[in-house]
Amino acid sequence: MVDELPDTNGPPLTEPTVTATPSRRRRWKWPAILLLSLVAVPALLFAVWSWIALTYTYSDGERAGYVQKFSEKGWICKTWEGELSMVNVPGAAQERWIFSVRNDSVSKVIRETMGTKVALSYKEHRGVPTSCFGDTQYFVRGVRRVPEP
Repeated sequence: MVDELPDTNGPPLTEPTVTATPSRRRRWKWPAILLLSLVAVPALLFAVWSWIALTYTYSDGERAGYVQKFSEKGWICKTWEGELSMVNVPGAAQERWIFSVRNDSVSKVIRETMGTKVALSYKEHRGVPTSCFGDTQYFVRGVRRVPEP
């Protein structure tokens, strides 16, 4: 038998294989989604909780007495915090009621009426998430002078 030599003029004995570079998978996709969900979901829950706590009122009413202390507090979020001294009967022990004010026009009226008997109308919001909205759960909405008998 005669060994045949490959024909150099014809096609090659084996076809060349073309190797394409494998498509790169985006490895950042899942970590980015995970990171986004770890940050976005708690932020969204905090925002919803804050909105519910500040929108819905647990109670509202009025308290009368003398504003003893009133100051603006907070490192970043400034709110007005005060203390109302309520005396039911002359000679009786006083009861102190602490409150927060977020409105600057209401705080101005309170500062002007310090030392006189006032009635503070308020709304109570329970479950407010941080002290950035106020140190107490009682938020004063209005002030009126009470005439002394």
